[in-house]
Amino acid sequence: MKKIMDFLEKYFVPVAARFGSERHLVAIRDGFAMIMPLILAGAFAVLINNLPIQAYQNFMVGIFGKSWTTFGGNLWNGTFAVMSIIVVVSISYNLALSYESNGIGAGLVSFASLLMLYTSSAKDWAIPYAFLGAQGLFVSIIVALISTEIFVRLLGNPKLVIKMPEGVPPAVAKSFAALLPSLIVLSIWALFKSITVALGLTDIHQAIFNAIQAPLVGLADTLGSAIVVAFLIHFLWFFGLHGTNILAPILNAVYLPAINDNIAAFKAGKAIPHIVTTPFFDAFVHLGGAGTTIGLIIAIYIASRRKKKRSEMQNVANLAIAPGIFNINEPMIFGMPLVLNPIFFIPFILTPVVLTIISYFAIAIGLVPRTIAMMPWTTPPIIGGFLVTGSIRGALLALVNLIISVVIYLPFVLVAEKIEEKNDRVNKEALAEEKIR
Repeated sequence: MKKIMDFLEKYFVPVAARFGSERHLVAIRDGFAMIMPLILAGAFAVLINNLPIQAYQNFMVGIFGKSWTTFGGNLWNGTFAVMSIIVVVSISYNLALSYESNGIGAGLVSFASLLMLYTSSAKDWAIPYAFLGAQGLFVSIIVALISTEIFVRLLGNPKLVIKMPEGVPPAVAKSFAALLPSLIVLSIWALFKSITVALGLTDIHQAIFNAIQAPLVGLADTLGSAIVVAFLIHFLWFFGLHGTNILAPILNAVYLPAINDNIAAFKAGKAIPHIVTTPFFDAFVHLGGAGTTIGLIIAIYIASRRKKKRSEMQNVANLAIAPGIFNINEPMIFGMPLVLNPIFFIPFILTPVVLTIISYFAIAIGLVPRTIAMMPWTTPPIIGGFLVTGSIRGALLALVNLIISVVIYLPFVLVAEKIEEKNDRVNKEALAEEKIR
């Protein structure tokens, strides 16, 4: 461990620190942190509707019929379902503040700019609901960054400021100062939208979605394809794209029929044909959700044992542990955040790939039975390994994978803590210098 830490501190930390302090990445991080209460509320809503306990499901249905799920559904509609249009404001706001500019004005302009990209045509104004949530995050992040950069620069140009006479309330004067910069930014996005529509590209979000899906259609049930899928899901997630949803056509078209074949073969008493299936990923790779983030939470707790004071990461882990047990990991994905976080880029992508390889060979050589059952995606880790294989060896494989994930994440958690401590010292020294002055 010491050699790993020395290597990371020498070669990885300086690069990660430079990236981590980059203005735009900080704005993205702080933008996701700002909407943390909504993320937690959304995680709570998902858990209410999908708690994988049959007695609980029967009890709720027996009392309220099927309508009880509307409570969790309503919570979800106001949080996860509209995450993209919320975070575009928070990211833009934080980026503008880093320039000591008008954060609220930048956020509102970015919000309006994003809405223009959702519309399909002048006659048929429609917002595709599917892209309001995590699936539309990539476009939201890009719009927030570009809109704010242009807005801030234009706002600093005295030639574009409409000066109001004395006696006008400050709020009114401030809004008029932002009038021309706002108009210019909105006009740029309106022109961009008009050009894309003229070229036949009526839906930017769907076009990006299709462009990523198209090269992946030919993947099949092999170790190579499983590694590619595990890598791409998390590579896309790192950049704010909902990797699971983007690859859903492949996962559904290839791996759902595979588990159906396995179930049919098991019932018929025949040899189980497939290793890589949908529950293969759910039970052995996505422990705690995408990125095997339950391993990251445990690593944070292990690292924090030697600390008297709680770190920011431990605070996030405390909030994320309950939903994380049921594979709801949005509090970790967006609360740390892991999106565009250079410190955790390597383990977030490496861990699922390593677990995919280990699980494949463990099943291929007969140490663990092949999957023969589906399970609710909210089934806690380890339990899921038993359910999908019908064997305690499946649970043991999930446990081993969980331990491996902790081992992979732990060095990077320690590095992140050192960076956090260094930043705290720098901030304290800066405050001390300000007091002296």
